[in-house]
Amino acid sequence: MMSGLRTILKRSVLLALIVIAAPIRADEGMWLPSLIGERIDDMRAKGFRLTAEDIYSVNAASMKDAVVLFNGGCTGELISPEGLLVTNHHCGYGAIQSHSTVEHDYLTHGFWAQNREEELPNETLWVRFLVRMEEVTDRLAAGESTEKIREEASERGRYRTAIEQMYYGNQQFLFVYEQFDDVRLVAAPPSSIGKFGGDTDNWMWPRHTGDFSLFRIYADAQNRPAKFSRKNGPYRPKRYFPVSTKGIGEGDFTMIYGFPGNTQQYVTADAVAYVVEQSDPMKIDLRTRRLEIISAAQEADAATRIRYAAKHASIANAWKKWQGELLGLQRLGTVAQKQAYEAEFARWAAGRPEYAQLLDSLHAAYRTAAEGYYRQELCNESVKGIELTTLGAALKQYAAKPSEALAERIAKLYRDYDPAIDRRVAAEMLHGLEQYHPRPLPEAYTAETARHGGIEGYADHLFTASAIVSYETVEPLLRDTAALRRTLAEEPVLRLVGIFDRGRIPRNLSNLPAIERWYRPYMKALREFDRERPFYPDANLTLRVAYGEVAGYWYADAVYHRPLTTLDGIIAKDDPTIYDYDIPEQLRERYAAKDYGRWGIPAADGGVTVPVCFLATTHTTGGNSGSPVINADGELVGINFDRTWRSTMSDLQFDPAICRNIAVDIRYVLFTIDRIGGAGYLLEEMELR
Repeated sequence: MMSGLRTILKRSVLLALIVIAAPIRADEGMWLPSLIGERIDDMRAKGFRLTAEDIYSVNAASMKDAVVLFNGGCTGELISPEGLLVTNHHCGYGAIQSHSTVEHDYLTHGFWAQNREEELPNETLWVRFLVRMEEVTDRLAAGESTEKIREEASERGRYRTAIEQMYYGNQQFLFVYEQFDDVRLVAAPPSSIGKFGGDTDNWMWPRHTGDFSLFRIYADAQNRPAKFSRKNGPYRPKRYFPVSTKGIGEGDFTMIYGFPGNTQQYVTADAVAYVVEQSDPMKIDLRTRRLEIISAAQEADAATRIRYAAKHASIANAWKKWQGELLGLQRLGTVAQKQAYEAEFARWAAGRPEYAQLLDSLHAAYRTAAEGYYRQELCNESVKGIELTTLGAALKQYAAKPSEALAERIAKLYRDYDPAIDRRVAAEMLHGLEQYHPRPLPEAYTAETARHGGIEGYADHLFTASAIVSYETVEPLLRDTAALRRTLAEEPVLRLVGIFDRGRIPRNLSNLPAIERWYRPYMKALREFDRERPFYPDANLTLRVAYGEVAGYWYADAVYHRPLTTLDGIIAKDDPTIYDYDIPEQLRERYAAKDYGRWGIPAADGGVTVPVCFLATTHTTGGNSGSPVINADGELVGINFDRTWRSTMSDLQFDPAICRNIAVDIRYVLFTIDRIGGAGYLLEEMELR
């Protein structure tokens, strides 16, 4: 893999045709739902048959009331009047894993509650509905404080509130949420369906992954949020999505409603160059090394495979995304395109004193801040890639403010921890740290490595001299926080962290205060300079609407990727000797007998098959996992779960030729529930059309 990466990095950038901010394409953009009326004509021209009020309304039930932020990082949607919620399998993965043991391996075999009593509670899982959003830019400019606005909107603590910046602070919006904390696992397919293709197929097309899981929201007798209680009943939503069984085809309208996490559409060439030349290559390499060690351990032991499953998936997801991002940005020549655009802007700004020096100021800010940011990113991927540092951080938090919930979290961390694996990771991460760290290395670090005979000896020392490697030694310390604090003060791995760690940094280099301060006037200037371009705000984990159509794309010369996959493709990949492609025997049997029930569709060869996944042109990113894919009539046709590999660069630049989101066809979800899980009773509470 690394030789291929080096080839990528050495490859000269192929300059694409420079397009200076042509008007935005209908399939690009993540639009604020409260302002969707500004886009509704374009949506209807593409086939949408409902109104802006159907999408977002404060005064009446609307689609927004059927969409939730799922546990802070994904999206979910309501599909029944009894609080039934569907999201991705990978979004529910942690909950599924937490209930799994070697004896009851729900990851491998799936979980299907046959009644409400069998639904499994999850102590730390929550969902959040958007109640309303409103612009408060003028109120803040008039002197109102964010605290006052938020406090008033919370209605004495009933709602959670946040004020979020759009366009780097040129506009401010208040978001009001209602959070539910009693969310129970209802069903999950076997990982051989929900994670079919695994890391091999992740971010790729064609895809055949049944990436879904089912949960149910519970509420008190007044339908209000409540902590877990057997007295709670299913939440009665204001709105839920009807489920289409009619299917979709190429060219059909699609809309995604969800919580995209992070994009950087308007950053300068400096930011893109940092990603392409420094950040992505380093992070890809270090995660490759971690994954190789963890994968080898998983292959050698079934219990380790389960304990490290969620960790492996978490590490691998971003790892592969960065690879595709790097390829996509290089293919498009995004750095060069940005430079050309900025040159045009500079010529325009030269005659406007308030804007003339903006680009120079941005360039200078990047030059000053980039190395410090890079050092912290390197620390996060190398030093903090050692799992023992995570344990140390959790224990420090407990020592400062003990709680039963944190004690339980620490116990769980240790249950899923193997020091032998981590010792091997530690040595590899220290090698990577030295490889990528700007010279000179800190004297405190070189003194430690010299004292212990080099990297391998130092890695050994981190574990042999540690008092927190084992839960058996940690557990008594949880009852004596003074002793715990004394122990942590002498902990070698925490001293290592202290040498390199300079604290939390923003997700992106461009969000450093020293840089971001220049983006507020820059965005204002861009919107004056480029008046034909409809600007949408960057994603920031607030609710957004995106829309496009079902469409394939040209992957390479003479290679066209059609937008629909079927069960036939799963069978073609099926290989019991490869974990990622070993499907359940039950699925093989259904295929052999063509026993698809009501979910069969005509196949290309004249037979019968089952639809599995599809592509669309909709603009998505992380956080959109689990988002509903909605047809022109407002019906659920799929669940978004991924993007194609090279289109991951759409966080920085959207390319309509190749940028595609990947969704599981809702008919495959229904087929799996019905014919594989034997949980057809769940379909009875859905509105199937």
